[in-house]
Amino acid sequence: MKSTLPLVALSLILSVSSFAETPVEKKPASSEAKTAGEPKDVTPDEAEKLIKEKKAVVLDIRTPEEFAKGHIEGAINVDFLDDKFSEELAKLDKSTPVIVHCGSGKRSTSSLPQLKEQKFQSIFHLNQGFKAWLDAGKPVKK
Repeated sequence: MKSTLPLVALSLILSVSSFAETPVEKKPASSEAKTAGEPKDVTPDEAEKLIKEKKAVVLDIRTPEEFAKGHIEGAINVDFLDDKFSEELAKLDKSTPVIVHCGSGKRSTSSLPQLKEQKFQSIFHLNQGFKAWLDAGKPVKK
C-alpha cells in the first residue's frame, strides 16, 4: 500500500497542474457583447438627452389621430397598424439613432424586430411609451 501512495499522489499533482494550464475562455464584458442594432430601453430623461445630444430621431408609431392629440416635438409619425409600416420604415435613415415609442410600450416593443431587421444601427425604446413621457412632465407639441 505504501508503494502505491506516491504514484497516486504524483498522478493527482500532474492532473491538477495540467488543468491549471488549460486556458479559460474570457467572456466579453456586457458592453462588448452589445451589438449594433440591439434595442436599449430608455427613460424619458435619457430619451430627452439623446434627442438633444445625439440628435436622435423620435419615431412615434401611434396612429395619426393619437399623434395629432400631442407628440414629442420633431417626432416622425409612422403608424404601426398601417399595412405600409415596413415600407415607411425603409425610407428612414438607418445610421441616425432612433427612439421608438407608442402610447404605452406594447406596439413599440412589437416593432423592435422590424427595426432590427431593417438594420437600424442605434435603436432606443422609450420604456412605457408616450405615457411615461407625459408622466415625467416632458414637453409636448400639439
